[in-house]
Amino acid sequence: MSSLFDRIGGEAAMHAAIELFYVKVLDDDRISHFFDGTDMERQAMLQEKFLTMAFGGPQDYPGRDMEDAHETLVEDMGLSDEHFDAVMENLGETLSELGVPAELIGEAAEIAESVRDAVLGRIPA
Repeated sequence: MSSLFDRIGGEAAMHAAIELFYVKVLDDDRISHFFDGTDMERQAMLQEKFLTMAFGGPQDYPGRDMEDAHETLVEDMGLSDEHFDAVMENLGETLSELGVPAELIGEAAEIAESVRDAVLGRIPA
């Protein structure tokens, strides 16, 4: 079976999804404050490369691991399950609006859920 990345539509689809996703995230009062002062062009590039890798596409994510990347947000800003859920909601809505079938959105959600504990700093050192 082909990768989720390919079944979603490859690089062009991933790029469109990330653009729409961050419009939603920055408009979401539950989570937008986590991006204050963030270079959003760089953030979008990193997110696109991470999801591309996570969904089985090219493996060229240059960023830090999920725990390190979110440590300050957890410790200093209280990043929690509630915020992770908001991100998941925005991701699902984004993929749905782009016409991704529900079964593929479910696969994407499973992959995203697999990093929840790392993002929230609950992975034992």
